[in-house]
Amino acid sequence: MTPLERVSSIKVKLGLLVAASALVAAVVASVGRITGVSPWISIPVTIGIALAVTQLLAAGMTSPLRQMTVAARRMARGDYSVSVPAVGADEVGQLGRAFNTMASDLGAVDRQRRDLVANVSHELRTPLAALTVVLENLVDGVGSDPTALQTALGQAERLSRLVEDLLDLARVDAGKAPLSTVSVELGPLLEACVAETLANARPVTYEIDAPADLVVDADPDRLSQLVVNLLDNASRHSPRGGVVTVRAGIDGERYHLEVLDSGPGIPVADRGRVFEPFGTLSSSGEGGGTGLGLAIARWVTDLHGGSIAFLDPLPGAAGARVRVDLPLRPPVRPVSSHLTPTHEESQMPTTPPAAEPAEPAQPVDAPSADPKAAYATPSVLDDIFGTYWPDSGVAGRFGLFIGAVVAGLLGGLLIPDRNAGLGTVIVLLAAGGVVMLASEKRRSLFPIVCYVLFALLSSVAVFRDAEWLVVLCLLTAIAVILCASTQAKTLLGIVLTGISWPLAGLRGIPWLGRTLTSVSGKGHGAAVARTTVLSLLGLVIFGLLFTTADAVLGSWVDQFVPDVRPDTFAARIFMTVFVFGVVMGAAYLAVNPPRIDRNERTSQPVANRYEWLAPVGVVVAVFAAFLIAQATAVFGGEDYLRETTGLTYAEYVHQGFGQLTVATALTLLVIWAAARKAPVETVADRLWLRIALGLLAAEALVVVGSALYRMHLYQEAYGFTQLRLLVDVFEAWLGLLVVAGLVAAVTGTAIAGGLWLGRFALVSGAVALLGIAAINPDAWIAEHNVSRYEETGKIDTDFLAELSDDAVPALKKLPDDLRSCVLGPSDREGDWLEWNLGRERADGLTTIYPGTAEATVVCPSESRYVD
Repeated sequence: MTPLERVSSIKVKLGLLVAASALVAAVVASVGRITGVSPWISIPVTIGIALAVTQLLAAGMTSPLRQMTVAARRMARGDYSVSVPAVGADEVGQLGRAFNTMASDLGAVDRQRRDLVANVSHELRTPLAALTVVLENLVDGVGSDPTALQTALGQAERLSRLVEDLLDLARVDAGKAPLSTVSVELGPLLEACVAETLANARPVTYEIDAPADLVVDADPDRLSQLVVNLLDNASRHSPRGGVVTVRAGIDGERYHLEVLDSGPGIPVADRGRVFEPFGTLSSSGEGGGTGLGLAIARWVTDLHGGSIAFLDPLPGAAGARVRVDLPLRPPVRPVSSHLTPTHEESQMPTTPPAAEPAEPAQPVDAPSADPKAAYATPSVLDDIFGTYWPDSGVAGRFGLFIGAVVAGLLGGLLIPDRNAGLGTVIVLLAAGGVVMLASEKRRSLFPIVCYVLFALLSSVAVFRDAEWLVVLCLLTAIAVILCASTQAKTLLGIVLTGISWPLAGLRGIPWLGRTLTSVSGKGHGAAVARTTVLSLLGLVIFGLLFTTADAVLGSWVDQFVPDVRPDTFAARIFMTVFVFGVVMGAAYLAVNPPRIDRNERTSQPVANRYEWLAPVGVVVAVFAAFLIAQATAVFGGEDYLRETTGLTYAEYVHQGFGQLTVATALTLLVIWAAARKAPVETVADRLWLRIALGLLAAEALVVVGSALYRMHLYQEAYGFTQLRLLVDVFEAWLGLLVVAGLVAAVTGTAIAGGLWLGRFALVSGAVALLGIAAINPDAWIAEHNVSRYEETGKIDTDFLAELSDDAVPALKKLPDDLRSCVLGPSDREGDWLEWNLGRERADGLTTIYPGTAEATVVCPSESRYVD
């Protein structure tokens, strides 16, 4: 039962849904703001909890509508064994119940139509076979035996009666059957019907019991057809010498007709079925009937506004007893002239469903009678994500859910109130393990490389204290493990992977629901919940008792269990939910990755060589002009620069560094576009491509060298910083990608499709970042600034004081007075989960040095150039 199932209005449901989601979001956001939780954590958690509440309350609201769409498509293909869940009290539930009734009725009608076609074919086959035999004998000249011709005539008459009966049914069903009512004396009409039935020469006796003065309003032809069909049916099922009785009587404003025979009778369970076309209980061919007599009798009865049914025999009698109740004055119906059978009238009639149709049979491929199991229910998210990220009912994996819960609990226990260190690495490795287990291709080469890089990048938090470096390494670690999950190949695929990760929190909602129901659906949901609650109670109760009773055990617990204070409890809850959410999103990304690297349409090369060569040549010429200007500046010296630009050499080299970096990156785009558009059918085409792109790549590498040299001069003039180091590495990495792009282009295979360049960029970037971590960048920067001070006497103590503890061993080389400016006392009281090699090496070196407390120390601080 869903939470809003009893609400009888879809509008009220939507109002409650919006109100509940908004209220929960407001409460969660307020708690996060009051407790000081970072917006980077509180906002995603608030959105996630609001979506969870929405999903919980909206469960079952619109799924019948989407299931109706699937069911209607199956019905269009002839499968009427469909139904949709319709348990709600609102308009959607009412529509679902009406849809199920319609599907059941259509299924019954379709089944009867097929039965009608089959039975008509069966009834036509016997007389046609007999006629065929007689005609073949005549053609062969065997003779014209009167007996054989009489048999053929009988079969032809039977065919004629069958066709006439079918036409009568078609007229009635189409609403074109005429009803011309006149005053009819019922007694003479019954005598005429008995006389017509006697022509069949069946060995039975007919008796009439009707008032002589009974006059009714009826269509005499239709009423005669009704009585004759009933008498014919009774005579065919009566034994030789039996008695068939037709009775009539008046009941107020109605009158009744009864036909009784002395046959075996009709079981109660079969009395409704015999009025269906070909609904006889024995072979119709036995007495020459068409199997449509009782069906026509029912239609004539309905035409007069009456009812017909088989009743129990009279007391002391046996056989069948059929009763027809008709009004003395039938309802007015349009009277038309005699209709000539047309194509429209002679079409196969569509009969109404039986009184109690049988349940539709399940399709052969349906695993069970459960409508939810018969076909998958589409989700509204399928329309949002489309073919980019199809779901197609990915099976839930409860083990991944448990792993994400464990990772979330570790995050809530180990991360808040601690600096990045061993605890952070434990959480990251636990989360990465869940994602690795979720991936089905984790044993191929690229995922293995990514998992190794993930572990190395995550471990930087144990070895380095520089926050900027740890953050970069953790973001890159997340990027490589996500790309391992999606098997991203191109640069665009890597970008789409990063975008898909937060979207997985929305796309994976149906999968999370299937994951949870995979346990409850097997009957284990209550058992798992009960076991979890009892286990937690046992842990808390007995853990508190024993830790308070034994000081040794208590000290052990204190080392592993954080101090959960009221002011940090909310932060730990937020962190738990946040880590759980991001791990589940990454796990879904691995279980069902989006189609990020769909095959691109083949790019059509240009028809003429100059169409690609001229733009590339212009770029090459611009690069050449820049290199000439660089050479002029180098050989002209600083005097030439001042004379022409008014800048010092340090200002000159800093001025264009950003532009050179952008130009290097755009070179990759030029190489990619040229490789896609340049024709390579002839040797000359390939040679021109290699020459043009080779020149461009060579010039780009010279630009890279120039940029690095500019940065070196700038650092010598204004000092070394983390950003300048990162820019150096980034520029060098771009140069490496230029070389890789050139190789891919001239080989003519990889650059257009991005088969390996994207992965090469990802892996090489991660390796470059590991290289930065390996050289201990803050210590490297501190050492170079100390060396610069020793050579020039220039130093920026304000900047050096902001460096992390990684730089402390290098800063101890400064004189005592300067050390007191850049090193302060250490008041950290972190536990072992906060352990970090950089902070461990700095302990004992950050105390205030002698003499600084008695005298005022002047801390030099030069103005660094704006980065």
